[in-house]
Amino acid sequence: MTSTTRPIRTKIPAHVQVVRKARSTKAAFDEIGAQAVFYRNTIAEIPIALKLYRRETLRLLAEVSMGSGALAVIGGTVVIVGFLTLSAGATVAVQGYSTLGDIGVEALTGFFAAFVNVRIAAPVVAGIGLAATIGAGATAQIGAMRISEEIDALEVIGVRSVPYLASTRVVAGMIAIVPLYSVAVLASFLASRTATVVIYGQSAGVYDHYFATFLVPSDLLWSFLQATLMALVVMLIHTYFGYTASGGPAGVGEAVGRAVRASLAAVVMVTLMVSLAVYGTSGNFNFAG
Repeated sequence: MTSTTRPIRTKIPAHVQVVRKARSTKAAFDEIGAQAVFYRNTIAEIPIALKLYRRETLRLLAEVSMGSGALAVIGGTVVIVGFLTLSAGATVAVQGYSTLGDIGVEALTGFFAAFVNVRIAAPVVAGIGLAATIGAGATAQIGAMRISEEIDALEVIGVRSVPYLASTRVVAGMIAIVPLYSVAVLASFLASRTATVVIYGQSAGVYDHYFATFLVPSDLLWSFLQATLMALVVMLIHTYFGYTASGGPAGVGEAVGRAVRASLAAVVMVTLMVSLAVYGTSGNFNFAG
């Protein structure tokens, strides 16, 4: 007979567990503080980036908008965001027509598209597209520079790394979001109308009537403001994780993953906060006529 020995498990004393939890909590608060300081410095040094690094800002603006090299045709941010919002707009039309049809008011699909696309679908999908394209790319680029000690080399030759790497990308992202989001909104509107009129066969006049009646211009302005705030938050988060990356190539990949997770959560939170601040509990909406 063979006897197997079981490993002896020692119970961690209670005071040791308390110390470990306290240290982990302190580390979490230190991380939050470090992020807050980096975000403050990045925003405060935007004037320096615009004054000293205008050429770099313009280069990044072209890169984040249309992509670079062969990816400009199929992988640019405009293309990605356009396809995402096309799919979202079509989904809104499909769900709206079938759901409203269950109670016999499928004629209101135009109202549903004007309401949901502007307030929810287009901003959230555009924010996800920003995080997956511009944001992830910024984290990878800055993280690669960090592990190859290029950021330290910039500091040695007198280039201020935070405005050169972070502030320029924040400015480029906030400028690029205006035409990008315009494409996103138009794509969602086009997809919803095409799905409702062409696929389901609803009268174009009926759809256009309810769509134009319930499309509030002020909602579009608030939607653009929401997209701009998303761009600011996404670029701040991704530049931070890239700037503080460590641990070689594997560390850069980990930083990209953490940044994407954080920015996706931030996109949803920005949508929630803007919706509560602008529309409140009443929704700023009157359905009559």
